Amino acid sequence: MVSLFIVLLGRLYTFQIVKGDEILNQAADVRSREIFEPAVRGVIMDQAGRILIGNRSTNVISISAIELGQLEDDGESVLKRLAPLLNVTADELKDRITICGTEGAKRPPICWNGSPYQPIPVARDIDFEVAVRIMERRSEFPGVTAEVEAVRDITGALGANMAHILGYLGPVNDQELSERNNSDSNLQRTDLIGRSGLEAYYDSVLRGTPGITTLSVDRSMAIIGVQSASLAKPGSYLVLSIDAALQRVVEKELENAIFRARAQEFAGDSGAAVVMDVTNGQILAMASYPTYDPKIWLGGVSEREYSELISEESNAPLVSRATQGVFAPASAFKVVTAAAAANAGLTLGSKLYDCPSTIKIGDRTMENYESNAYGPITVARALEVSCNTVFYQMGYDMWVRDGGLDPVESPKDPIEKMARQYGLGSVTGIDLPSESRGRVGGRQYKIDTYKQFKDLYCYRAEVGYPDLLKTDPERAAYLKRLAEENCVDGGIFRGGDAANLSIGQGDTVTTPLQMAVVYAAFANGGKVLEPKLVKAVVSANGKRIKPTKTVVKNQVTTTATTELYIRSALRGVVENGTAAIPFSGWPQGKIPMGAKTGSGQAGIGKDATSWFASIAPINNPKYVVVMMVSQGGTGSLTSGPSVRKIYEAIYGVTGQSVDPKNSVLYQGKPATSLPVVNQNGTIQEVFGTELANKRLLTLYGVGG
Repeated sequence: MVSLFIVLLGRLYTFQIVKGDEILNQAADVRSREIFEPAVRGVIMDQAGRILIGNRSTNVISISAIELGQLEDDGESVLKRLAPLLNVTADELKDRITICGTEGAKRPPICWNGSPYQPIPVARDIDFEVAVRIMERRSEFPGVTAEVEAVRDITGALGANMAHILGYLGPVNDQELSERNNSDSNLQRTDLIGRSGLEAYYDSVLRGTPGITTLSVDRSMAIIGVQSASLAKPGSYLVLSIDAALQRVVEKELENAIFRARAQEFAGDSGAAVVMDVTNGQILAMASYPTYDPKIWLGGVSEREYSELISEESNAPLVSRATQGVFAPASAFKVVTAAAAANAGLTLGSKLYDCPSTIKIGDRTMENYESNAYGPITVARALEVSCNTVFYQMGYDMWVRDGGLDPVESPKDPIEKMARQYGLGSVTGIDLPSESRGRVGGRQYKIDTYKQFKDLYCYRAEVGYPDLLKTDPERAAYLKRLAEENCVDGGIFRGGDAANLSIGQGDTVTTPLQMAVVYAAFANGGKVLEPKLVKAVVSANGKRIKPTKTVVKNQVTTTATTELYIRSALRGVVENGTAAIPFSGWPQGKIPMGAKTGSGQAGIGKDATSWFASIAPINNPKYVVVMMVSQGGTGSLTSGPSVRKIYEAIYGVTGQSVDPKNSVLYQGKPATSLPVVNQNGTIQEVFGTELANKRLLTLYGVGG
């Protein structure tokens, strides 16, 4: 006891005498804590200044999972009392406050991907009376709060959907928080960040800078003062090249094309359409089908709703067919083959090839799809009537020049290389995340694929497809024969492969956006442009404006003579070819059109893919419109009529009359100036929307 007493006195002496001043200073020393005020997220508007995504105030109900966990029943009784007031089930509330990655958690974004120590928002747009009732009866709803917050608001301007373009927000996760904090110290666990579309691609621009208040606290964490405070800086505004009025037309006409395909007893399961300005790469409209209501994300998506968005039964409406779906381009690809043939030394204007109904390449008989036999014809006429057999011969002859089955040391592969010059097989660079690359099915693809899958080919060649054999014996037998062939010589680029490549079939697949870029290059002198959705970024007070620059990714090595020849042939497609039916009676003398139809073979048991790619005016190009309908039949009868309606809306066409006043675009052309953002954040539209509203009301009964 004496020893312990001596030790105690020694420690007291040390703390009070030796280190007394130092410890006293530490005790008196204040600490700081930071409080973050989220910035108001930037507005997204169309080229005319119509707000597509803005912000509004709403009553938000949040739940503290920590507080509920401290209750005897883990808060189940609270959730059961709260659920009827919010018109949801208790299980749905539980799913939303369950931390992602824990036992029983649903997939993001249903589970909570943020911090468990912060209130978790579970419902928005709650009636004021309901919010007051919850807050007045705190004893019944412990851990539940009701607050007014600024939330995203999708306006649906002029009825435009734009779900795949705009995107949605979701909570930040731990990995993103760690990665972004290396360069962005203001990202907080409570933030919502862009998960898809423009919201994701331009997240750092739209999010702004949060306000930070630094508080002084003592050892007991009591606030004793404010050290500093900064106001939140709202995010910048995005001005899109998209026009909401034209977007509505394109969405509706794509839907009409889907229904038109089904009326012809085709499956018509999905589709896409793109309107692009060939002079600068700006996207004026872009639609995907099937789509969904983008507002579904604003209040928290349910497990059932999310499953429908990704399920095959509903054709996965979450996937953008315009930028993520890949399809055989079929005859729409023939312009690339024609350009490659010209570069390889073939004279396009001479009648080098016969157009029979069928032709034999190796041991395969290959036939026309949309065309009959026409005898000896020029390449232009072959494009007009979409004669496959002419292009089969062209592709085969270029393959023979490269040595055939015994290729020369450095084969020229003119079609494959020309396709890559036009940007096929690589992303376009559009300002959206998760874009598909597509592929060019040439010699290099055969070699690379064989190296990667040889063992699998040989395995399937031996065992076949026993599971598929029970349900679809024809397809199982076909796949087994294919595996047997690939096991032995899957890396060999054969004459049949070259023939298939020449008409955009076989292993070649593209996105509708890629085909729009290809046709834009044929229209603008060979410039492969990077497509853009955003025209400019403007600060919330309108003082700083950063226009988007036109980016030329590549200059295609074709001659002006070749381009003019192909454009002339595309005009012939409308006047005397496969596009003549949907464009019958078009005012060709006032707005000369050029187009190419396509009907892509999609495999056993599937209908053809409908393509319609067009340029207008073909003599002085300004627009490219591309439409694709998966399992839609022919390009002429399914997609063509809808493409015509889009041009009628752009130019204000009624019969033979062309009146810009009837256009959905102001004076029949895209806006040449930007909307004005005032210092207080309000927006002045570039022009009045009355004419566009009137035109939409006439076309579809919307917009007024």
